[in-house]
Amino acid sequence: MAFDSPVPTGQSELLEWSDKGEESMSLTIRARVIGGKLEPLEKIDLPEGKEVLVTIVGGTTSRDFEAFRRSAGSWKGLVDAEALIERIYQDRLGSA
Repeated sequence: MAFDSPVPTGQSELLEWSDKGEESMSLTIRARVIGGKLEPLEKIDLPEGKEVLVTIVGGTTSRDFEAFRRSAGSWKGLVDAEALIERIYQDRLGSA
């Protein structure tokens, strides 16, 4: 099984307010590199010429996923899971 993207398909949008009281928008979309340029895979509702900040997040390859699967269980016997869960539970009770 291969996962091509760490982000869900489709758009997710987050509207925020800056400390100056201005509205700012965060939008997550999928895009593909074609000819050295990013081509959105979904329609984007932005005005022509709008400047945006782009953050690149690479996808997970099937090779990465297989390495993850091979490592499953490698901590078995090294950590007392029940004690760890209890310690986390107690820490959360103390900070509440």
